[in-house]
Amino acid sequence: MIFSKKHVMYESEHTKFIAELKKQNPGMDAGQVAGRALLWDKEPVSLDEQARVDASRLPQNAYPYQTKV
Repeated sequence: MIFSKKHVMYESEHTKFIAELKKQNPGMDAGQVAGRALLWDKEPVSLDEQARVDASRLPQNAYPYQTKV
């Protein structure tokens, strides 16, 4: 959406910086995709595995630092 012809060629400092950074490091996009896959894109957990984890979970006290007298 263009508001006026006066600002058609405007490019912010941030946009210029990112464009220059990508020009200097052409493999940066692939590195970002690999980093995302490493940290966030996990294999789905099977229902059996999920049930095993839920069954092995211990109940937690409402206030864990309270000593029982």
